[in-house]
Amino acid sequence: MAKSKTKWSQGVTENSDAMDLKEGVFTSDDPKKIADSLKHSAESSHRRKSSPFRSAMSMLNFYINRAGDQLTKKQRGTLEKAKDELRKDFGRETRH
Repeated sequence: MAKSKTKWSQGVTENSDAMDLKEGVFTSDDPKKIADSLKHSAESSHRRKSSPFRSAMSMLNFYINRAGDQLTKKQRGTLEKAKDELRKDFGRETRH
């Protein structure tokens, strides 16, 4: 049996049934760009099962959790700031 070269989590990120993500969305150095892209993807999706906010935040958390130790401190910090930007974009209170 041939072993797949991609991990299942990479497949979910690239081919999510809930949202169509812009390629490289999680690699940006700008938290606002990440949040805006996720918001746009979540709001324009007709396949998601939750609210746009929950779908976008879930995808961001999924990426952070699955990347784990592979993220640099800088990139993890950028993604954590993207959570706050996402909350602002959807009119939710930021945590801190």
